[in-house]
Amino acid sequence: MSRILLIAVALLFLGLFLAMPLLAVFAQAFSKGLAVYAAAISDPMALAAVQLTLWVAAIAVPLNLVFGVAASWAIAKFEFRGKSTLITLIDLPFAVSPVIAGLVFILIFGTHGWFGGYLRAHHMRVVFAVPGIVLATVFVSFPFIARELIPVMQTQGNDDEETALSLGATGWQTFWRVTLPNIRWGLLYGVLLCNARAMGEFGAVSVVSGHIRGLTNTLPLHVEILYNEYNYTAAFAVASLLALLALLTLAGKSVLEWRQPELRRVAGTRQDRTRRGHP
Repeated sequence: MSRILLIAVALLFLGLFLAMPLLAVFAQAFSKGLAVYAAAISDPMALAAVQLTLWVAAIAVPLNLVFGVAASWAIAKFEFRGKSTLITLIDLPFAVSPVIAGLVFILIFGTHGWFGGYLRAHHMRVVFAVPGIVLATVFVSFPFIARELIPVMQTQGNDDEETALSLGATGWQTFWRVTLPNIRWGLLYGVLLCNARAMGEFGAVSVVSGHIRGLTNTLPLHVEILYNEYNYTAAFAVASLLALLALLTLAGKSVLEWRQPELRRVAGTRQDRTRRGHP
């Protein structure tokens, strides 16, 4: 009886706080018909926001991919001074408010920031331009790939790599033919989450973007502008694209967990280690 009650409470909570808001987004988006919905998402400003969001994600995710693989490789395979500090820094975006992160970039690259004079002298812009959006997005999303790969690599150990090296393989050959195939599902899992975070980021991007329509507005910012203008149907129509991204991310996550059951075990191990205060 208690098990049924707990399941019912969990389903009720999920229904009220997750399913209903998601359904409300799509219901409001299509409330005035398919033609109005199509017009909202095909508006030039909406298309510019979609294009910018895709470009930012296309830049930020590969950068985070390189960092995530390098950091997880170093942490999982080697012992060195500052290892715990590196792990702490990787988790920093989880602890810092995205708005604060955006303000930091304003302080560094703004007109009156540390490098403001240099940037003005060389006619370069970082904040209130695409480079600032990319920097903010990279900052808030870079932990995801590393945090997925670290427990995977730690679980696998070094035996396969040491065997390959003892047989004459070079470092790159060992990585491409041994390490990468072993971590491919965890890597895809991390990339999936990193991409969803990059495309859905609002706080840090809002601070550094300047909200210039057609130039520095990503999808979340475009939704905010439409909502503030009381254009609710268009706002929910564009928001439905982000909701669809969330659903696709969830579906992709489920597929990867089904294809690689040990991901669930590694995720559980990571959560247990985190609760015990270990990286």
